[in-house]
Amino acid sequence: MTAPPYPPAHQLLAGKTVVVTAAAGTGIGFATARRCAEEGAVVAISDRHERRLAESAKQLAEVMGREPVAVPCDVTVEDDVRRMFDAVGEFDVLVNNAGLGGTAELIEMTDEQWDAVVGVTLTGTMRCTREALRRLRDRGRGGAVVNNASVVGWRAQAGQAHYAAAKAGVMALTRCAAVEAAAYDVRVNAVAPSLAMHENLAKVTTDELLAELTKREAFGRAAEPWEVANVIVFLASDYASYLTGEVISVSSQHP
Repeated sequence: MTAPPYPPAHQLLAGKTVVVTAAAGTGIGFATARRCAEEGAVVAISDRHERRLAESAKQLAEVMGREPVAVPCDVTVEDDVRRMFDAVGEFDVLVNNAGLGGTAELIEMTDEQWDAVVGVTLTGTMRCTREALRRLRDRGRGGAVVNNASVVGWRAQAGQAHYAAAKAGVMALTRCAAVEAAAYDVRVNAVAPSLAMHENLAKVTTDELLAELTKREAFGRAAEPWEVANVIVFLASDYASYLTGEVISVSSQHP
């Protein structure tokens, strides 16, 4: 089954400023930044890969009609996170897309491998969420945070103990942060993609594993990154005004 046509925009995010982490490249992050811009948002992007960040900023400028704020940021470094938000200024939505994968059987996994994946994927998401919530609370006009989790946070997959634990942690973080942030009218939700195909994933995943994962998909194909981005846009928009603490499976694989 082939992907549907790319849908037209409806200005769902007009008047909003959206910050997207790990937005350089060909994956969900850039697809989200582009889709938010198409939906009328002023978009700011960050990534630790400066060359790809600059290239992505040029592509976004064509959509926005202006250069986006593009800030090099390593989410494992607290000062980087603060500098990112300082550079952006006032914002309405944070999309936490930064994450790090890897494959290692648990009995062979080193502390360094575990710490690297959890440090970016879970602790980095916490760090950005914490800073965003402080600033949104102090601003006093509400807002939204959307985290990128994964169906691996629900299901078992060999070689993914560190990644699955980190993504399950992102889900728990989302629920707890949502309860706290409701007091100042900020919504916190997450998406849990299953398989979204893009260039970088294809480079680091074997054909055999991709074929196996594709068999689990109800539509018999991987999602396009923009199909995940569309759900993120919805969660960032005012159409999701009464939705918080939820993890939306962008697939048929919710347990």
